[in-house]
Amino acid sequence: MLRRVMVLMALGVFAAAPALAEVKSKAPDGFVIQIKGEVALDRDAAWARLLDIGSWWNGEHTYSGDAVNMKLDAMAGGCWCELWSGGEVEHGRVVLVMPLSLVRLDAALGPLQEMGVSGAMTLTLSDGAAGGTAITLDYKVSGSSLSGLDGLADIVNQVLSEQVAGFTSLN
Repeated sequence: MLRRVMVLMALGVFAAAPALAEVKSKAPDGFVIQIKGEVALDRDAAWARLLDIGSWWNGEHTYSGDAVNMKLDAMAGGCWCELWSGGEVEHGRVVLVMPLSLVRLDAALGPLQEMGVSGAMTLTLSDGAAGGTAITLDYKVSGSSLSGLDGLADIVNQVLSEQVAGFTSLN
């Protein structure tokens, strides 16, 4: 299953990207990614969409193959979890919530999880153009220099860009 997730992450390079996706820095012991997009929703609707993660996350980047199995409990200590008949996984743990504006997760995603690295993902909503809502995803990953995280930064950036594109698309 993990091999499938890694292959699917690699295939994410062909996905559509939001307005701005950038690997800010990368080194063998970590990387920093920032992705920005905008959705044509007011802040209340954008917040509700953000918390309904299974509605916009691409199911190809889940363990079960179906994003509807993911739930995000937006409270300190809450779980970003995926549960299905074949198992369950904690993608991340909520460490900060500021309703209508920010969720921060302790989250080593996908194959990063078994590498023993740390990941901090912050999803921030702010006022966008023409009444829409802007989203910024900041992802900071760190671990041992033996992890070779610099080699994964571009792939993770592309996979997360696809997810932000899913959030901003109203299909």
